[in-house]
Amino acid sequence: MCIRDRLNVLFVTIDSLRADMPWAGYPRPIAPNLTALQAKSVSYTHAYSTSSFTSKSVAGFLSGRYPSQLARTGKFFTKYSDENVFMCETLSEKGIPCVGAHAHAYMGKGLSGFEQGFSDWRLVPNIPFDYNKDPYVTSQALTPMAIEMLGTVAKGNAPFFAWFHYMDPHDEYKTHAEAPHFGKRARDLYDEEVFYTDLWIGKLLDYVKAQPWADKTAIVITADHGEGFGEHGFYRHAHELWEPLCRVPLFVLLPGGTARSIDVPRGHADLVPTFLELLGMPQDATLPGTSLVSELRGGPTPHRDVVIDLPEDEYNERRRALVHESYKLIAFANDARFSLYDLDADPGELVDLYKTNKAAADAMLERYRALSKRFEDVPPRGGIPKH
Repeated sequence: MCIRDRLNVLFVTIDSLRADMPWAGYPRPIAPNLTALQAKSVSYTHAYSTSSFTSKSVAGFLSGRYPSQLARTGKFFTKYSDENVFMCETLSEKGIPCVGAHAHAYMGKGLSGFEQGFSDWRLVPNIPFDYNKDPYVTSQALTPMAIEMLGTVAKGNAPFFAWFHYMDPHDEYKTHAEAPHFGKRARDLYDEEVFYTDLWIGKLLDYVKAQPWADKTAIVITADHGEGFGEHGFYRHAHELWEPLCRVPLFVLLPGGTARSIDVPRGHADLVPTFLELLGMPQDATLPGTSLVSELRGGPTPHRDVVIDLPEDEYNERRRALVHESYKLIAFANDARFSLYDLDADPGELVDLYKTNKAAADAMLERYRALSKRFEDVPPRGGIPKH
């Protein structure tokens, strides 16, 4: 990519945002601004987060590596060592600034390690650390902060990377005067949270659209993970790798790009290679992912394996999933047992084929074992109770 073709990257993530949004057929109009943006974007219908909860998945899309490959503690709210090299450290060394703003105390400096390489890293003020839930409403504070940061970082000559993470759809689910009221069930209140978050993301997008650098900016929208509402008897997120917890929205608006839907599975491991290419940086051949830029610009969309990684910590046994075409293999308890699902025929993952479809199980297990030979796990440092 020529220097003149380099783009800024605006990366917006929404905590706990499920894949079943209005652009994917959900009947409630809970995200009008994101729906309008998605209609102009390249959209992935089978996108997967790196893991099923924030402390593992965010590390994946900031580093380009799976959380099991990173030096870290074994706590649920994982702390990542500064010996890991995150993308923004590489960018800052090359004069490309990174800025980020967030709305959960875990994102505060020194608690997660996510801030590595960011020149401006902010937290919405007055948020105590709550280990169990997110009872705060913050989108109305995050958007003005993001606009202020963008106004500063965009004054430079270099392209920039900006990441803003919206928290409101995360449990606890709140009602909002600005949103339609759908009812009192958890999903009803969650939908209000999504509407409220979308309202404030819309204000951010309106600001960006009005800037002279808008036509040099790629906008990437996704979620750090999904959310369960009773599927498999599971609510909220973490601990498991079921589709509602790991399937997420992912769409990208490139300046001058053409809207397109891509149906092959893709994972968040591809995000850092994509960001690097958009920013005009060379690729890191040691990363497991592949840049999406070619297909974002209309190129072919070959099938590739997608890995979902849930390392062992104080509350989770180690689980890993492999998605290949329509099949999904889940490995439990350090590969002690496996399940297999055909997501085309059984999108709810209700029929385990591991013992009944030997040919498919053997083929997927062979792919998984070949992957595992290339996957260097780093043991966590403390935090896991002795058994």
